[in-house]
Amino acid sequence: MSASGPAVLKIGVSEQVAVTAKVEAPPRLGPETPVLILAHGANNDLDHPLLASVAAYLAREAGAMIVRFNFPYVERGAGSPDSAPVLENTFRRVRDHIADEMAAPGALVFIGGKSLGGRIAAELLSRGEEGEGLVAAGLVELGYPLHRAGDLARLRDAHLYEIRIPMLFIEGTRDTLCDLTALRGVLARLTAPHELYTIDGGDHSFHVPKSSELTEEEIHARVVNKTLDWLSQPAK
Repeated sequence: MSASGPAVLKIGVSEQVAVTAKVEAPPRLGPETPVLILAHGANNDLDHPLLASVAAYLAREAGAMIVRFNFPYVERGAGSPDSAPVLENTFRRVRDHIADEMAAPGALVFIGGKSLGGRIAAELLSRGEEGEGLVAAGLVELGYPLHRAGDLARLRDAHLYEIRIPMLFIEGTRDTLCDLTALRGVLARLTAPHELYTIDGGDHSFHVPKSSELTEEEIHARVVNKTLDWLSQPAK
């Protein structure tokens, strides 16, 4: 799939609704082929440059299956995200379709996403299957939205303490939705294995000031390399 671009498919999330997904993977799949399912942020879609770069590079360099998908509101052309139950149901349906229909039996399945998508993934993992959530081998957060801009009094952290699998947080040092001091305080209270990797000067989408010597391609490469390293040994 990766050699000629991602495979594009529709995944039904209800009787009336299907969402677009793009899958990049090596020609042959086996139990050693990890799967990473990534959801997009609130104001973008599966083709966000960061997600597209991560998918293309990881599929090629790690021999992994990388899945990106849209939430229903993007398919409708709506400007605001769906309700939490709709977002969560969509993630569950996509994960189940990929795990049951496309991934090799026994393959490790990781989930995560950018901003909103990563928050929904974390919420699902905190509840597990018995709580109508999800189970996975690990969680990848690309710009976790720990709080609203400027509002450190209300952190979105409660569900993180319930997660029992390895977590990777990749954050920009200028992210107005994730104060790093507050995040480090949260991470210090986690019981599950976790790692924080920062992009110096990066904002919520890892964009850096024009004065920075880093190009967008170099930033994406750093994200990919860190994710690649972590996927090979997420529990370290």
